[in-house]
Amino acid sequence: MGLALYRRYRPRTFAEVIGQEHVTEPLMQALRTGRLNHAYLFSGPRGCGKTSSARILARSLNCERGPTPEPCGECDSCVALAPDGSGSIDVIEIDAASHGGVDDARDLRERAIFAPVSSRFKVYVIDEAHMVSSAGFNALLKLVEEPPDYVKFVFATTEPDKVLGTIKSRTHHYPFRLITPGVLRPYLEKLCAIEGVKVEPAVFPLVVRAGGGSARDTLSVLDQLIAGAGPEGVTYPRAVALLGVTDVALLDEMCDALAAGDGAAAYGTIDRVVEAGHDPRRFASDLLGRLRDLIVLQQVPDAAGKGLLDAPDDELTRMASQAQRFGPATLSRLADIVHDGLTEMRGTTAPRLLLELICARMLLPGADDSAGALLQRLERMERRLAATGEPPTPTSTPTPEAPQTRTAPQNQPEPQGTTAPQSKPEPPSQAEPQDDRDNGEPQAAAVAVKTAAPERPGVLDAVAVRRVWEEILGYVGRKSRRVGAVAREATVREVAGDTLVLLFKHRVHAEMLAGGPELLIEAVYEVLGPPAPDRAWQVRCELSGQAVSPGTASDQGPKPPVPPAQSRRDAPAAEPDWPTTAPPGGAAPAPRPDPSPAPATAPRKAGGRAAGNGRKAAAEPAEEPPDEPYEGFDPGDEPLDDVLDEQTVRQTSEEQALQLLRQTLGAEQIG
Repeated sequence: MGLALYRRYRPRTFAEVIGQEHVTEPLMQALRTGRLNHAYLFSGPRGCGKTSSARILARSLNCERGPTPEPCGECDSCVALAPDGSGSIDVIEIDAASHGGVDDARDLRERAIFAPVSSRFKVYVIDEAHMVSSAGFNALLKLVEEPPDYVKFVFATTEPDKVLGTIKSRTHHYPFRLITPGVLRPYLEKLCAIEGVKVEPAVFPLVVRAGGGSARDTLSVLDQLIAGAGPEGVTYPRAVALLGVTDVALLDEMCDALAAGDGAAAYGTIDRVVEAGHDPRRFASDLLGRLRDLIVLQQVPDAAGKGLLDAPDDELTRMASQAQRFGPATLSRLADIVHDGLTEMRGTTAPRLLLELICARMLLPGADDSAGALLQRLERMERRLAATGEPPTPTSTPTPEAPQTRTAPQNQPEPQGTTAPQSKPEPPSQAEPQDDRDNGEPQAAAVAVKTAAPERPGVLDAVAVRRVWEEILGYVGRKSRRVGAVAREATVREVAGDTLVLLFKHRVHAEMLAGGPELLIEAVYEVLGPPAPDRAWQVRCELSGQAVSPGTASDQGPKPPVPPAQSRRDAPAAEPDWPTTAPPGGAAPAPRPDPSPAPATAPRKAGGRAAGNGRKAAAEPAEEPPDEPYEGFDPGDEPLDDVLDEQTVRQTSEEQALQLLRQTLGAEQIG
């Protein structure tokens, strides 16, 4: 029956103690020079080498060649005080947890006055010294203050603050520390090579993390894995199942879901965690550790080389990729949420429910009014601006150049229609509508200025949209699979102002997306933000350069009726427009309001009979531009104030068309 690893490989000299050079080197130097104190206090976490160092110190003091920092290991004292030795009568170890009363202290004081039997010094090693009662410390105070020359005291404790101050002040205090992963992993690999056990490289980080920096705990975990290993050695799946840690694949899935804002993937990961039998609290703890690693990787890209991270190369590559998808404030906020959630999960009867609520808080920064949520939303905006290829720096609005371009034509001879508006020094915002209404040349100049203005940093183009197109498609696909499938058939052609132009190969796809682009517009806004302040995105679907509207081949709207030549000859000279006719069976429609501030005109009057004799309704001439084209009504903007009688409503479209031809042109049906 073999010994446990932590007993079999207990250090025999100060040189074999790992990770405590700040303690062992001063002690070795004191042994070389002979400047020894009568009492020492070793403090630190459990399993870091306090008791082992106390035994090595006693062995070094009583070696026949000593005091020496390197015991010979051959004399009777060294052999007796070896880890596998029988012990020495002059080295007394006392467990203060069970012998910390005043009676034990008095007994020790009475025995300490006797000289050592066969050694140079009588060494008292008092383990768990913080368990000694106040009365016991007071009984030892005089002995510790002025002991005999052949008596040495070594106090070992995990809580030095509980040691009586008068005792602590009479000792040399050496604080021990936890052992770093960069020191523990090579040590474990060396022991496995000595033992002849094959261990997968991915297992060592799990063992080091399970040990928590304690050499004794780490060796105990490794001993457990080696005892349960098969012919193939210690494998990663066996270690994960035995130690109860979270599989790295689950942590990667959760981090990817948080980076993409995919709630379905996040909750699916939680379901797999529970179905695999993992503890939700342990998963939250491991997730917090992963977020810590990502934060370190963001700040220190070569963290693995500097010993800040201990993970396999493939896992480090995945974590580096994940760290690039988060912002510093986002990772900090996620870590804070998980940390607070771990506190709330203590003693809960529904850990899965709390874990799902933690994920909901992480996925919804807009629902939180804290500073961390605000910083996360600002980082999202910065990443959207970074997608344009320009740095997210604030830019001023180039308004001073516009008046210079507008005032340049004043030095040239202008038409008579434009001299009056420019004679008064009015702001450009008030002069532009008047110039555009009076003459066509100022309007062309204004258009030139407006087309040149967007040439500034931060303007989205097709290349910037293509960079994040997959993210936009992912957002649409999570909302609607049908719309997502149709959107994947599109190619980003260009960005014209606030309009995203998409090119399709098939007409049916273009018509389907043009019929309901709201979800795609929402996705573009979510990923890229607004195209400009107080503006909204629009989507235009094209098929070989031709705009497509839902269910039609073009998006030009209904065409107004073209007036015949005979009617134009019969119309008065002062009435260039097509006259407004009375609808069948109702009153005359109200004229469409003109949005431009045109001079007031007299209202038209529909007179006479709207019969089939070919005469037009009388109307007064209107002072409107004769060459202004009539664009017709947009779909959905037709006048709704027509009053139709019941007979007209019951007519078919063909009968209504014939009646309209009779009224306006005097036509008659033949046959």
